[in-house]
Amino acid sequence: MVVRTINGLNEIVGRVISVLAIIFAAIIIYDVVLRYVFNEPTRWAFDVSKQLFGFYFVLLGGYALRHKAHVRVDILTEKLGRGGQRIADLLGYAIFFFPFAWVFLTRSWEFAERSWAQGEVTYGAIQMPVYPLKMAMCVAAGLLLVQGVAEVLKIVFDRQEASE
Repeated sequence: MVVRTINGLNEIVGRVISVLAIIFAAIIIYDVVLRYVFNEPTRWAFDVSKQLFGFYFVLLGGYALRHKAHVRVDILTEKLGRGGQRIADLLGYAIFFFPFAWVFLTRSWEFAERSWAQGEVTYGAIQMPVYPLKMAMCVAAGLLLVQGVAEVLKIVFDRQEASE
């Protein structure tokens, strides 16, 4: 139940956020057409597409972990049996993943909190608020952390999802 809920949450977030790729691609195409066909570049397209790409990139971490799309170094574990691979995966999560995810969560929270308090904005052609993107980093860290919990539970209970 817990694993299914976490997987479902990251699946929904991943699918919703993936639409941003279409939006920022459309903005870039719009800007290129205005710039090179009509000689009327936009002042906002670069900053907006950069912000959207930031949301896209950070918020897909949990989704990527759920679908095993992160880089893995299996050279050492490929020769181990299933039990050895499970132990290596558990150690990897305990030693590397969870400490990283915790630092990412706590530091991004401080980062977002400071940005919100300052009302931080970009200093580009247009002044866009920065704190939503920094808050997205914190949300992304939380999603990544809970997906890590789901992955560990799958290993512990030796359970594979039907969709994988």
